[in-house]
Amino acid sequence: MNNPSVRVRLGRTALEVTRLGLGTAPLGGLFAPVSEEVFRGTVERAWELGLRLFDTAPLYGKGAAEARLGAALAGRPRDDFVLSTKVGRLLRPDAPPDPETLRGLWHDTPALNPVFDFSGEGVLRSFDQSLERLGLDRIDVALIHDPDDHYEQALGGAYPALERLRSEGVIGAVGVGGNQVEVLCRFARETDVDCFLVAGRYTLLDHVGLRELLPLCVERGIAVIAGGVYNSGILAGPRPGATFDYAPPPPGLLEQALRLQGVCTRHGVPLSAAAIQFPLAHPAVATVVTGAASAAELEQNVEYARTPIPAGLWVELRAEGLIPPEAPV
Repeated sequence: MNNPSVRVRLGRTALEVTRLGLGTAPLGGLFAPVSEEVFRGTVERAWELGLRLFDTAPLYGKGAAEARLGAALAGRPRDDFVLSTKVGRLLRPDAPPDPETLRGLWHDTPALNPVFDFSGEGVLRSFDQSLERLGLDRIDVALIHDPDDHYEQALGGAYPALERLRSEGVIGAVGVGGNQVEVLCRFARETDVDCFLVAGRYTLLDHVGLRELLPLCVERGIAVIAGGVYNSGILAGPRPGATFDYAPPPPGLLEQALRLQGVCTRHGVPLSAAAIQFPLAHPAVATVVTGAASAAELEQNVEYARTPIPAGLWVELRAEGLIPPEAPV
């Protein structure tokens, strides 16, 4: 991908997104605190570099990411950017700490804790609260967030509520964000969603989305936003202590990542560049969203997205059995 600001259609809607978007989980204090100044500076730098897709969620920073993103985008022409946020968790001061809080994943956040709620009423309340934090009157993409263990409630409550908001023009596209392909496949077959944010299931290390989900998305015209392309860090720098999906990697996976890095090194390409560009070759994938905790990290991701990759690298990865023969590159 030579230009991260190429514009493409998003699903069946009139929305268009840049081929590289900015995710705000790291800016929301994931793993380390981030100041409001750094947050605003990163969003401003993203705008300067031509990125126009911004992804956030109530979970990120317990509402702080939405509020800061809204402030950073205030004054920008509303039709010049696409904003996605999520529903399925309500932030409550009286709720017990959730597992992510107990693990210390979030830093310098408000005294709120997320509670899963995929009911229609809960989703509408979550949506209204997101609008208030963002300072907007409409959302471009609303994603049902992590419904893996709540599928029936999400199907019967969250989805109809968002479908109604879409028909009223309050949101532009309805989607699901998650990392379990089986759940996403069910939504593809049983609903009229526009898009999926697929976290970590179609990467250089994890090809499970290629088997059924991505072909189904092509068939049904569902656009895919590829997230988690570094699998939480191991593809940004494979080494002892690197995480795969926010946990220690399964046996053999670090060695596989090191083999991927070796092939990339032989072709003079950073592993992270291949990790960003690999998903974009699939016809179902509209855009890649990468998180960044600073303007410098964002600039590095943009550079990776623009790095020329010789065809021989993909040929060798196939020959080594590191990517499936059917994977488009």
